[in-house]
Amino acid sequence: MPSGKTHDAITILLAIPTFAVTYAVTQSFSVSAIVFTTFVFGGLMFGPDLDTVSRQYSRWFLFRILWFPYRQFFPHRSRFSHGLIFGALIRVVYFLGVVTLIVFATAYAYASYSGGKLPAFGEIANVWQPVGNFIRANFGEHFLVFAFLGLWLGAASHTFTDLAGSFIKTGRVAKFL
Repeated sequence: MPSGKTHDAITILLAIPTFAVTYAVTQSFSVSAIVFTTFVFGGLMFGPDLDTVSRQYSRWFLFRILWFPYRQFFPHRSRFSHGLIFGALIRVVYFLGVVTLIVFATAYAYASYSGGKLPAFGEIANVWQPVGNFIRANFGEHFLVFAFLGLWLGAASHTFTDLAGSFIKTGRVAKFL
């Protein structure tokens, strides 16, 4: 399995070709910039190794506590953390769920402390609607699709690097190629 430095180098090396291919396909600088940015973020901060104490996990500094339940629930290199189909999707859903729960708990604690009206969970969930409206107005209707594509590609580059490393270490290079 390649080191964290190797994964980082591959992410950086593949970022420019990712931008170029996206631009060639979409003819849109903004879409290419979204995919490029989320590719780099996905490779350096949001990749499959968040299930261990890794470079990606350590980069979250104080916020790495958000990933502790994820690390406990998903075994390292499982199909749910490193898998091409579910890996990135599960991390996105997990992250948004944790952020929503933290916002709810903070609003609830504040309301309890200040003597105000306690919010219903649905009211907190509705906070995401203006965020979505802002994103659509400023980044386009399909921003989330392109952002997820970049995150997925960044994570996929990590998974493919792990697969290549495993094949090389086990002497099965011919089967890989």
